[in-house]
Amino acid sequence: MNEPDRDPPATADLGMLTGLRSGKRSYYPAYIRSTERLERAVEALDGISRALVRTAEGPRALVEAVVRAAAEHLQARWLLLAVADGALRAARPRFLLYADDVLIDDESRLPAEVRTHLEVLRTRPWEAESTPGGEGWVRAPMTLDDEPVGGIVARPGAGLEVAATDLAILRVLANQAAVALHNSFLFHAATRLRGRTEQLSEAAQRQARDLAARSAELAETQQRLLGAMQRQALDDERHRIARELHDSVTQYVLSAGMTIEVCRAELAAMGGPAEDIALRLTSAKDLNRQAVERLRNAIYALHHTSEEPSGPLPVMLERLSTVHQTTDLEVRVRVEGGPVPLPPQAEQSILRLAGEALFNSATHGKADRALVRLRYRPDAVTLSVSDDGSGDPAQLRRALRLSRAGDTSGRHRGLTNMVTRAEELGGILSIRRSRMGGILLRVDIPLPVGIEQEDSDDY
Repeated sequence: MNEPDRDPPATADLGMLTGLRSGKRSYYPAYIRSTERLERAVEALDGISRALVRTAEGPRALVEAVVRAAAEHLQARWLLLAVADGALRAARPRFLLYADDVLIDDESRLPAEVRTHLEVLRTRPWEAESTPGGEGWVRAPMTLDDEPVGGIVARPGAGLEVAATDLAILRVLANQAAVALHNSFLFHAATRLRGRTEQLSEAAQRQARDLAARSAELAETQQRLLGAMQRQALDDERHRIARELHDSVTQYVLSAGMTIEVCRAELAAMGGPAEDIALRLTSAKDLNRQAVERLRNAIYALHHTSEEPSGPLPVMLERLSTVHQTTDLEVRVRVEGGPVPLPPQAEQSILRLAGEALFNSATHGKADRALVRLRYRPDAVTLSVSDDGSGDPAQLRRALRLSRAGDTSGRHRGLTNMVTRAEELGGILSIRRSRMGGILLRVDIPLPVGIEQEDSDDY
C-alpha cells in the first residue's frame, strides 16, 4: 500500500515559521477572538450612531435602539436598562428589558432575578459600577454630569468572555442614552413652551456641545482601540516568529555546524585528498557561523520593536554587545558626555548601525576585540566602532564607492545600507584605520533642533 504524501522537511519548516502548521495552536484562536471582539465593538459603536439619530422620534425609540445595540454587542439573552428614581424625571419608559429579542416595560412580567437588578439600578445606581452584577451578570453605570442616573445590567451569551473594552462600550452606550434622553426632553419641552425659547436654547446648546464632545471622544476611543489591537496582533506575531527561529531554525543550523566540524576534524586527520575536503568544510563552517550570527540579530530585532524601545540608547548598546557572544569577539561599550534623549527613529538607526558594524568586525574582519564608543557632543552625537581585525580601510572605501555606483551583486550591501541610514539622519559615515589595528567606522549625526548638551574637547 502506498504511503500518504507527506510534506518534505523544508516545507514542514516553512509551515512552522509562517504559522500555517505551527505547533502553538493557541495563538490563532486567540487572534481570531481578538478580531471578533473588535468587530463587535465597531458594531456597537455603529449602534450608538443609529440610536442618536433616532432622538427626534422620541425617548422610546432611543431607549429601544440603545438596548438592542448593547444586547447585540454582548450576545445577551437578558439585558436591562433602567433610570434611577428621581433622575431624568421626564424620561419614558423608566426601564426596558430585552428578553429573547422581545422588549418588555411591564414590571409584572419581569422574572424575579431581573427584579433584583432593577431594584439596585432604581434605588442604588452608584452600585452599578462599584459591585459586580452577580454570577453570570455584568453591570455598567449610566451617568450625567458625573452623577449616577441609572445603568445597564446584562447576562452575556454563553461562552463570551467579557473584557474591559466590553464594559467600556456598555458605559458609553449608557451615558449616550442619558444625554440623548435629556436632550429629547429639552427638545419636546421647547416645542410645547415656545415662550421660553431663549432659556431652553441656551440649555440645549450646552447639551449639544456636551454631546459633540462625547461623540468626538467616542470616535477617538474607537481609533485608539483599533490601533492598539492591530499593534498587539503584530507584536504577538513578531514574538512568535522570534521564538520559532530560536527554538527550531537556530538549533538546526547549530547542529549542522557541529556536524561539519566533526567531519572536518576526521578528514583532516586522514591527510591526503581528504585534507583538501577538510579545507572546503572549513569555509562551510564559517558560512554556518555567519548564518547563526544573522539569526541572532534577526531574533534580537524581532523582540525589540521601534514603537516600544526597551531602554535608553546606551543601555540598548550594552544589550546589543551581548548578541555576539556566539563569536570570539569581545565587545566593550563606552559612553562619553551626558546622554540626551533622541527621537526613537534616530536611536533605532544608530543601534542598527552599531549592530551592522559589529557583525562586519566579527565575520569579515576576523576581529578578537571591538570597542563601541558613543559620544554626546554639544551639537552632535558620534558613534564609532573600532576593532583589531584584518580589514583594510582603503579596500572598504573602494568597495563602497563601487557598490553605490551600481554594483548589483549584493556584496557590501551592508555598508551601503549604513551610509544610507547615516544620510537619512543628516550625518556622515567615514572609514579609516583603527588604533587597535583594524577598521574604525565613525558616524557623526547632528543633534535635532532644541537638543543641546555641554561637552568639552573634540574627538
